[in-house]
Amino acid sequence: MAWIHLITRIVEVAGIAIIVIGAFASLCRALWALTRQPQRTVIATFRSDLGQAILLGLEFLVAADIINTVAIEPTLQSLAVLAGIVLIRTFLSFSLEVEIEGRWPWRRHEGPSNSGG
Repeated sequence: MAWIHLITRIVEVAGIAIIVIGAFASLCRALWALTRQPQRTVIATFRSDLGQAILLGLEFLVAADIINTVAIEPTLQSLAVLAGIVLIRTFLSFSLEVEIEGRWPWRRHEGPSNSGG
């Protein structure tokens, strides 16, 4: 079982690293682009890049929670906690995706919405 704990921690650290490195890279890219592009474009790109890094990191963190709950602590209480975590992170992911794409997921075939809905 110790190796499952290790795998879970590695996946968690990977998720955190993706978020931190993605945020840093997005910030660096935005600061560099400020000298070459309009501020509005730079901010939109920064928000999109940052959101994508957060989404990818959240996917890793959810995976770690699933591994931890299913492989290490398969109790009804741990499954309930996992369900709550997954619901919260799914809502966050959905919200970030709407923010990044500028449209509802079921309207992917359309262009970005200027009205926000």
